[in-house]
Amino acid sequence: MRRMFLKAAGILLAASALPAAAGVAAEPSGALVIIGGALRPETAEVWQRIVTLAGGAGARIAVLPSAAARPERSGAGIAATLKRYGADAFVVPLAVRLAGSDYRARAEDPALAAAIRGAGGVYFSGGDQALVTQALLRADGSRSAVLDAIWDLYRRGGVIAGTSAGAAIMSSTMFHDPRPTLDLLRQGVTPGRDLAPGLGFVGGQVFIDQHFLVRGRFARMLPAMLHAGYKLGLGIDENTAVVVRARRALEVVGYKGVLLVDLAQASAAPGPFNVANARLSYLDRGDRYDLVSGVHTPAPDKAGGRLDPARPARRGPVYANDILANNAIVEMMEKLMDGDQQEALGIAAGDPRAAAPAPAFAFRLSRDAASVAYASDVAEAYSILNVRLDAAPAVQGAANR
Repeated sequence: MRRMFLKAAGILLAASALPAAAGVAAEPSGALVIIGGALRPETAEVWQRIVTLAGGAGARIAVLPSAAARPERSGAGIAATLKRYGADAFVVPLAVRLAGSDYRARAEDPALAAAIRGAGGVYFSGGDQALVTQALLRADGSRSAVLDAIWDLYRRGGVIAGTSAGAAIMSSTMFHDPRPTLDLLRQGVTPGRDLAPGLGFVGGQVFIDQHFLVRGRFARMLPAMLHAGYKLGLGIDENTAVVVRARRALEVVGYKGVLLVDLAQASAAPGPFNVANARLSYLDRGDRYDLVSGVHTPAPDKAGGRLDPARPARRGPVYANDILANNAIVEMMEKLMDGDQQEALGIAAGDPRAAAPAPAFAFRLSRDAASVAYASDVAEAYSILNVRLDAAPAVQGAANR
């Protein structure tokens, strides 16, 4: 596991794809709280972590509702929730859809930039990530005064948090207006439509996606990563966050977990989506993972629960007829690692009622000597490392061979 991730270890250390301000070190000392969307007000672990990283009780946190369809309502709601957890939160009135406002002028407003620069944290709302980059990047792609202030806050040790669209912008390349997953697999990625530049807080070679497990989005991440040249992706589920400290150490907090997608050793064939030797790891809530050393630290309830392949809990084939369903990929990984099979098969197919049947895809998961899993002592929960994934157009009858 460690050898596989060493190539990826430095990727969080990369500077943003956007140019750094002159005379300022490119390596931020702050933290990121990247939330997979649908964060509930009662998920105290995530909200409290944001406040703590911003400086603790009374910390100033700037709320940017730039992605929201109704910025006033979204900004006010987020600020109220942060205040419940002890922050001194304020809304930055900067959004394309904010009525009666010139967002271009607001993005260059020195007073707004100064307020953000003096805060301990920034929180980006959910919505449409394209609206965030539209609001904060100038027409030539350079940073506005407000975005420069956000980067200054991050460099000196502040926290940047974002949910859903606010998570997508953390990548230097983000999903923009992507087509359905099967269309991406069949037709490939179209730059400018499916993908567009993000803000790059997490570094230039880490791809982020959100609403990940509940919407079965792992399959759309794969062609996007291959197209854009990414080796590592983080898919974060709803009501869950990954905390990135000093761009080296990951910690999962909240309700569920994060899928770590590694393409460092993967190969792809031309034509419809076809990839071999991708590697998947599922980091559950409470897990920590160090991208420099490759060391995984399971949550305390899993510390003594490393699974023994010689003592499987399940027997029989592992199969999913819709691997894009809610949580299906992780459930397959769990059954594979806690069972007596070496391989599992999942299918992704379209509507069988369609007039012209389109190709389906077969996703094969397999375990080898590098695959490791831990089971919780108190819940039906697992942490899983280094499962191999091979995917290709499905051949009729191949599942029975």
